[in-house]
Amino acid sequence: MRLLKKTLKYIGIFIAGFIAFVIIYLLSAYGLAKIAVNKNPQPSSDVTIYILTNGVHTDIVVPSKNEQFDWTKEICFANTHLKDTAGMQYLGLGWGDKGFYLQTPTWADLKFSVAFKAAFGLSTTAIHATYHNRLPSDSTCKKIMISKEEYSKLINYITNSLQHDATGHVMHIVTNANYGNSDAFYEAKGSYSMFHTCNTWANNGLKSCDQRACLWTPFDKGIFQKYE
Repeated sequence: MRLLKKTLKYIGIFIAGFIAFVIIYLLSAYGLAKIAVNKNPQPSSDVTIYILTNGVHTDIVVPSKNEQFDWTKEICFANTHLKDTAGMQYLGLGWGDKGFYLQTPTWADLKFSVAFKAAFGLSTTAIHATYHNRLPSDSTCKKIMISKEEYSKLINYITNSLQHDATGHVMHIVTNANYGNSDAFYEAKGSYSMFHTCNTWANNGLKSCDQRACLWTPFDKGIFQKYE
């Protein structure tokens, strides 16, 4: 009986601690997302980029190529299933947990092991790259105009998030887990966790090129509120 009481006591402490952690995490996410950085970026019309959300995950969308940088040389059309690459003006880039990207085509396929590793930074990461010939004109997609200098900073941020092989080329992940005909996966640097999510990566990308962003956010909503 004494052992049972002690066991129940520890279980109660664990549950209370877990609930307290979740509350603190959510309150921190809400509060820190409200704090804006780079509130007044310098106006420019040099380069058009976008942020794009599927309701959970934020991509940074850049020109597939311009006079400043050609992403198609490394993020090759050949790595997708595209039969016609004409008009693919934009490239969406999202960073995230590799296991989640490759093993979870739908939420119904999510395994506890994948979720646990993703939450606690125990697995590797990938960049999901998607070519677009058009972008939605609704609240899921926001246009941002930046200067050439700011775009250079963003290029550096994204390329430094990718792993490169001994010859300096990005590392394509050969898989059948593509989401469609215009996407592919690439090895990335860093570890995903509940404190550094796909949205944290996108938010940091905006910070890197001096655009409006949250002080910190694990969710997409905080980012998009800055562009309402």
